[in-house]
Amino acid sequence: MLGRMDETTAGAPQRVTGELPAQASAPAGPTGPDAGQPDLPSPYGAGSRPAPEAAHPGPARRRVRIPHLQTMKSEGRRWAMLTAYDMYSAQIFDEAGIPVLLVGDSAGNNVYGYETTVPVTLDEMVPLVRAVSTAARFALVVADLPFGSYGGSVAQGFDSAVRMMKEGLAHAVKLEGGAPMVPLVETLTGAGIPVMAHLGFTPQSEHQLGGYRVQGRGDGADELIRAALALESAGAFAVVLEMVPTPVAERVTRELTIPTIGIGAGAGTDAQVLVWSDFAGLRAGRVPRFVKQYADLRGTLLAAARAYAADVESGAFPDADHSFEA
Repeated sequence: MLGRMDETTAGAPQRVTGELPAQASAPAGPTGPDAGQPDLPSPYGAGSRPAPEAAHPGPARRRVRIPHLQTMKSEGRRWAMLTAYDMYSAQIFDEAGIPVLLVGDSAGNNVYGYETTVPVTLDEMVPLVRAVSTAARFALVVADLPFGSYGGSVAQGFDSAVRMMKEGLAHAVKLEGGAPMVPLVETLTGAGIPVMAHLGFTPQSEHQLGGYRVQGRGDGADELIRAALALESAGAFAVVLEMVPTPVAERVTRELTIPTIGIGAGAGTDAQVLVWSDFAGLRAGRVPRFVKQYADLRGTLLAAARAYAADVESGAFPDADHSFEA
């Protein structure tokens, strides 16, 4: 999902911050990552903000659960989702209060160096999912089912999803596709595996779609909406809308009772998702139109690496402060 692209024509998403927006207070209850309660309006205890310290003193945070996302939809509160592929990014985004982390098959572009998401395998995804799930104490962790791991049959998709839940320790899985995916979504949700759907531009089908193109224009809008409603009826708890015209995404959001998550779908969805290496400015080159860069990590790391190399070459590192005496 969310693969690398050279150019798009979708609108830019609304800026999101590191905390759940305008959170309501919740009654006091059990604490710790496993103490979330489905009827709570917020996963953050009695306070409106997550504690900034890693130890999270003060108002107790609770594990974000699917009913929390549904409550935020009904209350009109937007939330942010980011991808994560390793322990450190998961810990940082979790501490920042990002409620949902997606271990996307965009790891193909951002971890493994592939040109697309298509080559990513289930065996390559499972260790990344486990790293993020283990590191994130509070975020809901969603694992992408990669190309070739679920499209062949319901049985294949079920086996792949079970691996993500048992070996990867994921809390939910995500899959791409519309009406053909309904039987699989019904089977997974019936077996207790939460499913996030993905419509619009689906990177795993980029060769069939003819490249990175906006989806849902013209007659395609009604088809996309029908697919979204069918996936909702099948049990999906949310749907990603990628590279979809803003009016179409707004219409889907109004018609669905489950949250919509936009990426290149305008500001009218219930949530937004970005690939973290894009939003943090880690990779070089042109970024998609819908990406807003919130940092220049590539520049920071480049400067640090050059400074380190210069210190080693000059003999300035290691100095006495970074060496041991006899």
